[in-house]
Amino acid sequence: MDRLQKALGYEFNDLSLLTAALTHSSYANEVRKRGASNERLEFLGDSVLGMAAATHIYMGNPKMPEGAMTRLRAELVCEKSLAALAASFGLGEYLLLGRGEENSGGRERPSILADAVEAVLAAIYLDGGFEPVFRFISEYFTNLPDKLEPENTDYKTALQELIQLKAGTDLSYKVVGESGPDHMKSFTVEVCLNKERIGEGTGKSKKGAEQLAAKAALEKLKMR
Repeated sequence: MDRLQKALGYEFNDLSLLTAALTHSSYANEVRKRGASNERLEFLGDSVLGMAAATHIYMGNPKMPEGAMTRLRAELVCEKSLAALAASFGLGEYLLLGRGEENSGGRERPSILADAVEAVLAAIYLDGGFEPVFRFISEYFTNLPDKLEPENTDYKTALQELIQLKAGTDLSYKVVGESGPDHMKSFTVEVCLNKERIGEGTGKSKKGAEQLAAKAALEKLKMR
């Protein structure tokens, strides 16, 4: 428990909360303590996590519109992201699992890890309030893009929403370079706002290059 608390950056006043957060229903059923699993904590943790993620996004992206914030929050709190978070500090090795889950690889199953993360966050919240939860989540999410590239992100739409195009505003994409043989061609696209180049990207297709150009533009505009 000491190693886990150190990894979480939080020391519990009531360690029974952390034990409950680590107790999978398969283990609780085997020891005939059905109410001792982490399912109730997982329920609470889902909301605590959502609040922490929304606060992190809102405070860190003052110009991001509501639609883009909603999509980013969904990416941050999805099962894949939470499983990656759990793996980053070895949460799986601390779980209390029934024999069946233990033998079938439950310690590495994304759904179990994601649920355990939510339960642990609820335990921290009940023990110490929202501030330590937010601190832990914010520190992890700050570096998440380097750890986990969100799938199917529509950077072009996010860029358009960020700029909130009005009459007289022109956002355009233009192919400025091609290279490679026909079967392995690469395209370079630049995106311009009112003829000012704000981003560039290179990809295996024109659409992919446009998305990368929009991503570069988003990163540039957020730094202004």
